[in-house]
Amino acid sequence: MGDKISFGRCPALLRKCGIGIVAVILVTLFSAVFSQSTISSQEIVNKSFSSKDTSFEIEKSTEIDNSSSAGANSMGILKTEQLFYPIIQKAADRYGVEAALVKAIIMVESSYNPNAVSRKGAKGLMQLMPRTAEALGVEDSFNPEININAGVRYFKKLMNQFDGDTKLALAAYNAGMRHVRYYDGIPPFQATRYYIDKVYHFYNYYKDQAEQAIGDA
Repeated sequence: MGDKISFGRCPALLRKCGIGIVAVILVTLFSAVFSQSTISSQEIVNKSFSSKDTSFEIEKSTEIDNSSSAGANSMGILKTEQLFYPIIQKAADRYGVEAALVKAIIMVESSYNPNAVSRKGAKGLMQLMPRTAEALGVEDSFNPEININAGVRYFKKLMNQFDGDTKLALAAYNAGMRHVRYYDGIPPFQATRYYIDKVYHFYNYYKDQAEQAIGDA
């Protein structure tokens, strides 16, 4: 006869196997949760605003460079933006919008890159959405003069829509008028609130720059 199998140890073996299986399952679940938690907050914001089945999709997604080399003090950007100052000043005077505010919007929208294109299709210095550009009669959004004039004209329209409230106009420029009207104020979108803060940061910078230039004259 062959060796007899002893079943006396089965409960202990099963308990050991059971503990091992549970440990493997726990490790797998922990790894999955940890990898999910490493998704950046910006990715979460972008996903929450890109859903096609929600009525709260923001008008456009402005990508802002938050690195230490970005901003108005970057020499590369300064040299580039100065090329557009005459166009900005002319459009600002024409539509009654502060030149410093227009400069700030362009800085946050495109960092003065006339060929900038966002993930949602906004184009040019002032990041005109295709439908907005079409409504404004813009045929070439990458033409700096055309883009700036159209963008400032559109922003002035938003200022008039919201009784001269700059923050509401900026919120509408970023997230769309329907969201500002729906929430009866600045929408609770992290990206939009961040956008307004950044515009005001550069707005103050360009105002100080202009005042200093007057003082030095």
